[in-house]
Amino acid sequence: MKKLLTGALLAAMAGTAQAEDVTLQLKWVTQAQFAGYYVAQAKGFYEEEGLNVTIKPGGPDIAPTQVIAGGGADVIVEWMPAALAAREKGLPLVNIAQPFASSGMMLTCLKETGITAPADFADKTLGVWFFGNEYPFLSWMSQLGLATDGSAGGVTVLKQGFNVDPLLQKQAACISTMTYNEYWQVIDAGISPDDLVTFKYEDQGVATLEDGLYVLEDKLSDPAFEEKMVKFVRASMKGWKYAEENPDEAAMIVLENDETGAQTENHQKRMMGEVAKLTAGSNGALDVAAAERTVASLLSGGSDPVITKAPEGAWTSAITDKALQ
Repeated sequence: MKKLLTGALLAAMAGTAQAEDVTLQLKWVTQAQFAGYYVAQAKGFYEEEGLNVTIKPGGPDIAPTQVIAGGGADVIVEWMPAALAAREKGLPLVNIAQPFASSGMMLTCLKETGITAPADFADKTLGVWFFGNEYPFLSWMSQLGLATDGSAGGVTVLKQGFNVDPLLQKQAACISTMTYNEYWQVIDAGISPDDLVTFKYEDQGVATLEDGLYVLEDKLSDPAFEEKMVKFVRASMKGWKYAEENPDEAAMIVLENDETGAQTENHQKRMMGEVAKLTAGSNGALDVAAAERTVASLLSGGSDPVITKAPEGAWTSAITDKALQ
């Protein structure tokens, strides 16, 4: 019996010693937008794959592309426009999985401004997020033929913080919102949905892929790293599917990981319900047609496109092909 116990203990110690470290950099703060990763950690899905995953929250002063460029993460959550723009500038990011199948980005406008259609944006002030989040907006305005320099007939861009104050204070006719977050902040501030007009990027044909998983291209040439990412993606997608099926539990897991204490149960449960709509139907594999639509949208920027040429090698199915076996 003693020999058996000793053998079991040694096996356990060996398993612990062989756990592979993975650092994930999120695009924003701890919230249900990233529930799948927190669920995978809490439910032991990463541990089952022999991974020790560190999840690093983002924030207003944290750019995932800069973090991974500086060696601070193995994999990041990023929107494809920002990833492709960074790739063209020399940071060789590669999409290895796409948990989000749909876009949650939209412009939310006050009805009292008279805006009823995109053509009404002319000569209005629009709140826009930057730090890489501006690319879908700039592409859309270019397709509409609207200058973004504040000139007559164009739009005035207000550099929006990650809040809804410009709309509440009527500094902007419209602001950037996500279906799962800022839109509900506007509602919670006391503005009725009947007093708002929303334009989902997806409905306007300019939706771009959001919240994909990206790594540096040269890392993928290492078979050990590739296998580690296969395990990571497999466990992460297991976490996402669990979160979709158990949204309230997933929201509570997120809250348990929120060290700031800034999130509320009601907001996170509502957010998880909305996020589940965006991950629904995704098994983690990138829809190449959706990626190509994203590229086409970013290229159609007139004299100032987000990217100047179609990227090569910007995504791979090698990881998900193995993870989904």
